[in-house]
Amino acid sequence: MTAGGFSSKRLVRVRELAERHVDAGFVPGMVVVLARHGQVHIEATGTLAFEGAGSRTPMAGDTICRMASMTKPVVAACAMTLVEDRTLRLDDPVDDLLPELADMTVLADPDGPLDDTVAAERPITLRDLLTYTLGTGMVPAEPGTVPIADALDALGRPPADEWVRRLGALPLVHHPGERWMYDTAADVTGVLVARATGMSFGDALRERICGPLGMKDTAFSVGGESIGRLATAYERDDGPGGERVVEDGPDGRWSRPPVFEGGGGGLVSTAEDYLAFASALLAGGRRHGERVLSRPSVTLMTSDHLTPAQKAVSGFWPGYFDTMGWGFGMSVRTRRTHLGPSVGSYGWPGLYGTAWYNDPAEDMTAIFVMQRAHAGDQRLPMWNDFWTAVYRAIDD
Repeated sequence: MTAGGFSSKRLVRVRELAERHVDAGFVPGMVVVLARHGQVHIEATGTLAFEGAGSRTPMAGDTICRMASMTKPVVAACAMTLVEDRTLRLDDPVDDLLPELADMTVLADPDGPLDDTVAAERPITLRDLLTYTLGTGMVPAEPGTVPIADALDALGRPPADEWVRRLGALPLVHHPGERWMYDTAADVTGVLVARATGMSFGDALRERICGPLGMKDTAFSVGGESIGRLATAYERDDGPGGERVVEDGPDGRWSRPPVFEGGGGGLVSTAEDYLAFASALLAGGRRHGERVLSRPSVTLMTSDHLTPAQKAVSGFWPGYFDTMGWGFGMSVRTRRTHLGPSVGSYGWPGLYGTAWYNDPAEDMTAIFVMQRAHAGDQRLPMWNDFWTAVYRAIDD
């Protein structure tokens, strides 16, 4: 039997895989959402936590989870609403709203001392922020080995104005537009959006994206009665006795408003809320009659903007961009090498085991939600199994 372009019989395999990870104790619960041709399939298994009240509460489509880096595409979409309003322009310098990042210097040697710099070849633009080519970002290095890596790690999470002041006091690692660097650009974009709108970043997201799309549980913290729907997040590894180690519980950092509303990974959301966002992009910027973005804006966001020269020197390991590029705040599939997202698919995973991709060629959205640190790494064998099961279930 086929439902929404899926084989009902083969969809069972997706649920079985989720149940296997729950039964093995990898996570207490998981939610998988597959949407195709207007039909939505939600597979929820397990509970919100291994212990306490959460162990008695089933996972569901409205379970609140830390989205981590799946925050990034939402931030990019919000910035694009300001481009459409003509409040911001993609290729204008951001100096007027972010004077802390004007007249930047650049390290003469990316691994060298912080005081050995040259002048930046040009200003930072909004396009640089959205494509993560502003010239700074995550620098993987052992502590004490690369000065700029230590300095960036020491930025902390003070209030936004102080954070961007500290960032601006550091040199860039590379010239703007030279190469892709992860994460920091999304946080800078959040500060830019807040200053451009004259409101907090969270309020701007609520007004421009979450409110119009009905994403009622998407925010930078969880409050009131909703806290009972917040899943517990666990560390990457179990304790010495095999016990699960909590990284963030319902009474942890997301239970109260943050000092810094981080665009790089600060949102909590639900599978249902994120489906609303993903569905709007797949439909060209519109959902249930509410248009949040123009179709051309969505096309721009979901196109690969990295040049071959940028890809050749960017990424976390050699060949990082062999099969993907980067749009605005998300990856774009450029080559298909496994049974998984088609060329032109776009999306991004999150640290705690969340993942989302839209596949326009298949008219499909896939969202996975769990809460275990580093489980979103798409190189883990379980992700190959999940994507194989999802694409094997396509039946039309």
